[in-house]
Amino acid sequence: MRPGRLAEVLGEPPTPEGTWEREAVYLSAAALRRRIAPEELAAVLRDLEGVETVEVRGNGFLRITVDTPGELLDDPHTPVDVEDPWPDLPRTWDNPGFVVKYAHARAAAVLRWARELGVPRDGFAPSVLTDPRDRAVLRLLAELPGRRMGRDPGWAAYLPRLALAYHDAHEGAPAVPKGDEEPDPVHTARVRLAEVVLVVLPGPERI
Repeated sequence: MRPGRLAEVLGEPPTPEGTWEREAVYLSAAALRRRIAPEELAAVLRDLEGVETVEVRGNGFLRITVDTPGELLDDPHTPVDVEDPWPDLPRTWDNPGFVVKYAHARAAAVLRWARELGVPRDGFAPSVLTDPRDRAVLRLLAELPGRRMGRDPGWAAYLPRLALAYHDAHEGAPAVPKGDEEPDPVHTARVRLAEVVLVVLPGPERI
């Protein structure tokens, strides 16, 4: 289920909750803001393909669980429009600017390596993005629609968090085959993940 589709039905982007390691959950106060019965909106959501469960909480919030969080990579993504708040140096992990720019460069490298190693661009299967490190990146990407609509999106804190999650995925959940390994659907899916990270994070193509 794409967050964009949920937003169409809710009238606003839902807010991701939890780590998404085991389940992908969104919260929404749309029923309260639209002054409609929460159960009425929940019934509409339950009929959507890709929605697993919808729970109406006592405060009127909706807790929505989706079955395939990787589908959010099919939503359109645009760069975060922010002036660079960090210095370029030092190029160490203590500098958030380096962390963000290096993640952008790593994502760009993945796309180059994928072309060289013949990882297919077609056949994206979001359901294979089940590794906790992939899910951590998806969880942070799910915040983007809500942050873009907010008065204070907090990019200076958010972008390093997304970058660090992508570094973990890049190192522990490789997007390209190793050695004699043949490309498979998880490589294609992780290349798609790198494409989105590359679009969202600011930075150079190489460091």
